[in-house]
Amino acid sequence: MTLIKETDYGTPASKSEDMVTLTIDGKSVTVPAGTSIMRAAMEAGTEIPKLCATDSIKAFGSCRLCVIEVEGRYGTPASCTTPVAHGIAVKTQTPRLAAIRRGVMELYISDHPLDCLTCAANGDCELQDMAGAVGLRDVRYGYDGANHVFARNNGEANFDWKPKDESNPYFTYDPSKCIVCNRCVRACEEVQGTFALTISGRGFDSRVSPGMDEAFMESECVSCGACVQACPTATLTEKSVIEIGQPEHSEITTCAYCGVGCTFKAEMRGEEVVRMVPWKDGKANHGHSCIKGRFAYGYAHHGDRILDPMIRESIDQPWRVVSWDEALTFAADRLNAVQAKYGKGSVGAITSSRCSNEETYLVQKLVRAGFGNNNVDTCARVCHSPTGYGLNQAFGTSAGTQDFDSVDEADVILVIGANPTDAHPVFGSRMKARLREGARLIVVDPRRIDLVKSPHVQADYHLALKPGTNVAMVTALAHVIVKEGLVNESFVRHRCDWDEFQAWAEFVALDRNSPEALESVTGVPAADVRAAARLYATGGNAAIYYGLGVTEHAQGSTTVMGIANLAMATGNLGRRGVGVNPLRGQNNVQGSCDMGSFPHELPGYQHISGAAAREVFEADWGVKLDPEPGLRIPNMFDAAIEGRFKGLYLQGEDILQSDPDTRHVSAALENMEIVIVQDLFLVESAHYAHVFLPGSSFLEKDGTFTNAERRIQRIRKVMTPKNGYGDWEITQLLAKKLGMGWNYHNPSEIMDEIARLTPSFRNVSYEKLDEVGSVQWPCNDDAPDGMPIMHIEGFARGKGKFVITEYVPTDEKVGPRFPLLLTTGRILSQYNVGAQTRRTENSRWHEEDVLEIHPHDAEERGVLHGDWVKVASRAGETTLRAQITDRVAPGVVYTTFHHPLCNTNVVTTDNSDWATNCPEYKVTAVQIAKSNGPTDFQEKYRELSEQARRIATTIDAAE
Repeated sequence: MTLIKETDYGTPASKSEDMVTLTIDGKSVTVPAGTSIMRAAMEAGTEIPKLCATDSIKAFGSCRLCVIEVEGRYGTPASCTTPVAHGIAVKTQTPRLAAIRRGVMELYISDHPLDCLTCAANGDCELQDMAGAVGLRDVRYGYDGANHVFARNNGEANFDWKPKDESNPYFTYDPSKCIVCNRCVRACEEVQGTFALTISGRGFDSRVSPGMDEAFMESECVSCGACVQACPTATLTEKSVIEIGQPEHSEITTCAYCGVGCTFKAEMRGEEVVRMVPWKDGKANHGHSCIKGRFAYGYAHHGDRILDPMIRESIDQPWRVVSWDEALTFAADRLNAVQAKYGKGSVGAITSSRCSNEETYLVQKLVRAGFGNNNVDTCARVCHSPTGYGLNQAFGTSAGTQDFDSVDEADVILVIGANPTDAHPVFGSRMKARLREGARLIVVDPRRIDLVKSPHVQADYHLALKPGTNVAMVTALAHVIVKEGLVNESFVRHRCDWDEFQAWAEFVALDRNSPEALESVTGVPAADVRAAARLYATGGNAAIYYGLGVTEHAQGSTTVMGIANLAMATGNLGRRGVGVNPLRGQNNVQGSCDMGSFPHELPGYQHISGAAAREVFEADWGVKLDPEPGLRIPNMFDAAIEGRFKGLYLQGEDILQSDPDTRHVSAALENMEIVIVQDLFLVESAHYAHVFLPGSSFLEKDGTFTNAERRIQRIRKVMTPKNGYGDWEITQLLAKKLGMGWNYHNPSEIMDEIARLTPSFRNVSYEKLDEVGSVQWPCNDDAPDGMPIMHIEGFARGKGKFVITEYVPTDEKVGPRFPLLLTTGRILSQYNVGAQTRRTENSRWHEEDVLEIHPHDAEERGVLHGDWVKVASRAGETTLRAQITDRVAPGVVYTTFHHPLCNTNVVTTDNSDWATNCPEYKVTAVQIAKSNGPTDFQEKYRELSEQARRIATTIDAAE
């Protein structure tokens, strides 16, 4: 194994279609117009020395190391800022240039610590490399003059000019090694879009500064790592590199956090991760990252990981460590006994959106072919199941229409019910870059998310609607588009069902659906709604991006169909820069749906009742399949409480923390006779488990993930599974114990089976993915290289379907007892239920879930910032610390659900979407009151957690 190197071309590629031919060092070179001479030379095989230039940011021209000579021109211009021109002759190596470059390097080195042998960047330092490249062998100046290594104070040497900043847990900042190349500052601005870094001081006193000379942890830095990645010296260095040393080999893999699906280069020493470096050729992230993917991988070797199988007869007993064979035999015997006693429909499984496509596929196959029923569901049930239903109704497919790159060509961006900068930060940065270029922005959200106003980005309209009124808002927007003649009639007549459109247009045009009539419902001024609708319909390419703030409602599916109506009515589908784009929450939530994790669908969204589809699987699997859809997650809980559902296999999903109405979930789990948890840690659901099967992290497995843009990407094993097996192997071992003759040797064989049985994956294979990097389904004979943009010529269902979206108020209503509306979401540093990120230094940014409350509501209740407050709903109550802020409107409170002891989902109800049972997390009527601390339930839950995590010692086991 070797360390994979990336080529740095110095400046970004030009997108021009016009070509220019020039001569570089006597060699003819043809490149797109607008290409820098530096990049042109690199593409021709000539590397010009550089320090301030890198191809992830725009040219700057400050280091003066990349100078060149152009025949017929005066001087020695910087090659990074000089564009190519037709017919010019460029020289990159002359005695004159060599002398200039050595002189420049002398100055840099004279003001730099000469500790190369002990420096963490030794062997990976561009300053060191460039000194060798220009032939520098001696420095004449020494350290007698003023410099930043030995700053002078009254003529005496000291080290107090600027101390190292060690405040960030992931990287260190050593100003003595800064060459003021500005690469970190420019990366923060251009790539990340946070503008947290600047150059403070002037002249000799110039140095990089987070904010106003703040420590990194006190500044606006979001720890995305772009500055560290850009730094050419050891000024900004990962602490892991300092502690472990330089990596010796690497492998390309895919991040296991959010649905963006960033590609990373895992750089290793032996089996230890030195750092995760965002891969420039990653089609989803293009070399960028966020704090989670870049730094929060330490959970994979955290001390809380359980590495041995465990069993217990009942949940009040301590865990007993056993062999794999004993654990799997125990699990299989219990499952068989339950089915023999209660019937074949008494057991089921829940797949994980954190596991690979191959692992998820095997679990649903185990249920259908082994358990003999269709009782399989996935966490998409509680997040994006309305996306699958709504988009399938409108377009005939259950996924987003665009690739992420499409946002670069959007003129108007409508963000509804999503917070990209926190939940999908790499794509959020991409979106902000497009907004800085001039795209217009509409935000529909009850809360003032960062996109509403942040450095160099401001929404044209923030439609701060009341939680639960999405359908009314979307219909009001449609009313304006129809009544003011803004419909793209040509698109609708050609691409959609005209009769259905006319019925829909007649409906939205009703006076009761006008912005004025619905203002009392949504709380948004009618004038703002009208202006936003006009902008969306007439502003050019208009793209819609939405998230859980759309789907996690009683009318989630209705809103998705309403969004599809808007896109079809305005013709914003089938080309770049437009579309309907769900931002998926977890890394493989799209893939888990694709793989047949729903109780009514086989892989590829083929309905289980369809005889033709079922026959294909029956022939391949050698079993007869049940044609009746199985139980959804909420149905499983209800059936368990009723005594009809007694066994559950949970692969990497923590339903006790993530699902609504915690008391209801715990009652269901407590009533089961066999609960099998397969995970990295003793997660909350394991409180009620009888078998624990230790899982493997993404660093320990081979397979594929499918991101929010339908992009199928490889994950590659970079270390031996600490538990001994990959997750797919564990499921296969369980299947064998149940009498199934599975004999997969590698996940590639599972993908071959998926491709054989799933039309949209027909041409997908590991060989193809290794060759091209990634593909976006459908990838079949009709689209052999995948399909980045959907519905170009027509919709999958034929004609686009307009659906009437009648607004129906949620049953969850405020009143004297519960006068406030609670809505929930995520925060940048934590991920989902926090099982992974809480076991990293990310908790330094978010140690507990807090309740955001408006100053008016806080004052009415006598609540001060930081006070404990009781949050009570019709379902239950919990306590959180108050954070007083005007990010939320009066009457609305907000919190996250990353910490289990905060018990956020104790108060959320079991109300759900009418079509899919997706829980209504975003609308819960609550009352807030000051509290003295945690509730009795929280204290009891803490005790239960401690008790449920007991592991018997050898003596205990013997007794």
